[in-house]
Amino acid sequence: MAILLGETFGKLMKIDAEITFRKLEIFMAFMEKGNIARTAETLGISGVSVHRALHTLEEGVRCPLFIHKGRNLVPLPSAYTLLEHSQEAVALMARGIAETRQAAGVGQGRLRIGTLYSLTLETVPRLIMGMKLRRPELEMDLTMGSNQLLLNMLEDGVLDAILISISESEIDRNRLEVLPLFHDDIFLAATSSFPLDTSKLADLRDYRDEKFVSLAEGFATYNGFQEAFHIAGFEPEIVTRVNDIFSMISLVQAGVGLALMPGRMKKVYENSVQLLKLAEPYQMQQSIAIVFARNRELDPNLLALAAEGRMYARSFIDTPNAPL
Repeated sequence: MAILLGETFGKLMKIDAEITFRKLEIFMAFMEKGNIARTAETLGISGVSVHRALHTLEEGVRCPLFIHKGRNLVPLPSAYTLLEHSQEAVALMARGIAETRQAAGVGQGRLRIGTLYSLTLETVPRLIMGMKLRRPELEMDLTMGSNQLLLNMLEDGVLDAILISISESEIDRNRLEVLPLFHDDIFLAATSSFPLDTSKLADLRDYRDEKFVSLAEGFATYNGFQEAFHIAGFEPEIVTRVNDIFSMISLVQAGVGLALMPGRMKKVYENSVQLLKLAEPYQMQQSIAIVFARNRELDPNLLALAAEGRMYARSFIDTPNAPL
């Protein structure tokens, strides 16, 4: 196998650099249309570009392909021989590129999206509905998890794109493309029956004696939770740590403890959970974004997702007070 590959590579190295797939495509179009003007019109390029491509291709092959009869180029038998092999080569390469993209999971009929649990209330459904209008044939697999888990899955190629809080993650902008969607404030959350003083902002020091529930390490609000209580100067009594925001809200609803929660959850739970904005020293904000590998930015499915994401982000600019 090594000897065969070496022999093949050696043969490929003998092909002149003037012979490119683009020039072969122009050559094939000329052989079909019969003259430079119609070829240029079909390909949307100038007649000069067609003539130059044919001339340099002839130089690369190192044998005559055409003769001039007046102002016309007339193919020689050598041109028809090259045409036959060009059609095979271009078709083979087109098939090879398609199979390569399939092996990489690019541009297929399935898109694997990862998301934070909290984004399944509003953001993800709107993006999916928009995507189905753009690409009705596309199937979407949805995976929910923590910020860190989703980033790891993206880097391992298990997911095609993720929706996470970039404010709480280290993002390699050289390898990953980031499309911001919206910003969201973090609030103190308590059950509706808790005597929460809504006449002022929440100073965490006033809740030193209260119990708290928290998301586990790796989730979007975990680091912010730790930092806020570090500023407050005390370690909160954490009753339990959970692995999704809906479990955390259920515990808050049941009166098990207080929590720190993104404002986007308010619309669904406003009748059973109170949210109070944090006082200035503890205020924090999440920046929610779509993240995908930069080397896949031309994937048609990801282009559609990015376009839908931009429309979603624009809705917050056009309607600043739009609910999350």
